[in-house]
Amino acid sequence: MSLSVDVFVIGPDGTRELLDVPPDASDLAGFESWRRTVWGAPAVRSLGARFLPRLADGDCVVQPHEVAEFAAECALLREHQERVVRAVLEADDGERPKTYEELLHLFGRRLDNIIDAARRAREAGGGVIVW
Repeated sequence: MSLSVDVFVIGPDGTRELLDVPPDASDLAGFESWRRTVWGAPAVRSLGARFLPRLADGDCVVQPHEVAEFAAECALLREHQERVVRAVLEADDGERPKTYEELLHLFGRRLDNIIDAARRAREAGGGVIVW
């Protein structure tokens, strides 16, 4: 299974309504195991991340008023992606690519998808869910 990232808006009745993923975008946010091994990893938490580490215990729901903070967290992870990837590889549990280059590439691509979802959420006045 894979993690997905989606944008939602709050409907008139107060329920979450998922927006369609645009044709030029991707909703891939990593492997299911990344809940703990990447997004919930100590290296991510040590940077002060508070949104994506929620995945270790459940889904990561970012409310519309939190999207700017979430985008800043994603930018921080982008800035420190090499450090995060090295730390994740050091804690290798055999469930992910074996080389630094492979994981760095996958991490970057999945983070790009999450950053793009945050941008789309801001434009729509909505939130983000990673699940």
